[in-house]
Amino acid sequence: MTDPVGARVLDALTSLKLTIVCLALLMVLVVACTLAQVSLGTLGAVNLYMRSFLVWARLPGTGWSVAVFPGGGLVGLVLMVNLVAAQLRRLELSWRKLGIWIVHAGLILLFAGEFVTAMFQDETQLAIEQGQTVDFVESPRDQELAVVEAGAGATEDVYGVPTSLLARGGVVPIPGTPVALRVRRFWPSAALAMAGPSDLPSGASMGAGTAIAVRPVAAATSDEQVDQPAALVEPIAGGQSYGTWLVSAQLSAPQSFRFGGRSYELAMRPRREYLPYRVTLRKFSHDVYPGTDIPKNFSSLVHLSNPARGEERDVLIYMNQPLRYEGRAFYQASFGKNDTLSVLQVVKNPGWLIPYVSCVLVGVGLMIHFGMALRRSMRRRAAAGEV
Repeated sequence: MTDPVGARVLDALTSLKLTIVCLALLMVLVVACTLAQVSLGTLGAVNLYMRSFLVWARLPGTGWSVAVFPGGGLVGLVLMVNLVAAQLRRLELSWRKLGIWIVHAGLILLFAGEFVTAMFQDETQLAIEQGQTVDFVESPRDQELAVVEAGAGATEDVYGVPTSLLARGGVVPIPGTPVALRVRRFWPSAALAMAGPSDLPSGASMGAGTAIAVRPVAAATSDEQVDQPAALVEPIAGGQSYGTWLVSAQLSAPQSFRFGGRSYELAMRPRREYLPYRVTLRKFSHDVYPGTDIPKNFSSLVHLSNPARGEERDVLIYMNQPLRYEGRAFYQASFGKNDTLSVLQVVKNPGWLIPYVSCVLVGVGLMIHFGMALRRSMRRRAAAGEV
């Protein structure tokens, strides 16, 4: 005996009406996301509308937010389930439907690829000057508190504390060191200025922050802006406090304290990820069309050095021709300092091949489907001609 409730659920999941509703909702989200880029920037709009399960809106005059529309993540998930259920229930398992099976598989893979990209893609930058060698990439939007431990020698150990840990407050131990940081206060985004007679002190008792006033500001809403977090931290080592320090990327003066014969520097900076290889910029080229200032091409000749793999080679990175190496793609993005500085956009996306495979599957499936249909049509015409 068939379960009526289960049958209705299955009918709803495989319904063509559900497919049409999901496609209509995606169209609305695309339009809203496009319009929102004016105020939120591309990244903010995509995260709000396309890479969320629900679109939230803040109630005016309150700190409350309510869900007002399904997000692209939820709509895409429902549409993917709809396609899978419809394929398994309605399509017959035969060679005649091989093309349609392949097309559906390609579409499902396309949705899965977007989920992989949204969850695991990481975009960073590598800014490098001619003759410079760099073994790390930096996040253009996220920052961290770097604790640099320097000893008697020339080597340094660097420990990065993400701002997400600073935002939680409490005591943050620095792994491998006797130092811990007690977070006294954290500002997600702040503006710093020299303290005036009427300004409240920042709360710092050591370093450059003692003469600085901190003012909270709204979070960045455009691609050209980035949040400037700040924090008050109290280093603790050997059961002793070393004062309260204001840390922010807006402070250029070095700040450090000593414990156990070693120096510890505190600096807020873009989040870094160190690479197991080194990149040296040999030459940056900025080509223009003859007789004009119109850019024609940007390119960076870099030397890639990976001692672990015994690899030493030169690579030319230019527009639409990235360097793909060990799961990362290095794109030519920008430049500066009178054409002596090259900025490479570095994208780590484990699902970058999925859209290409998906498009190939859809194309092959359509060719197979229409090819079989054409063959059947030609056979019917031939049979009718014989009669």
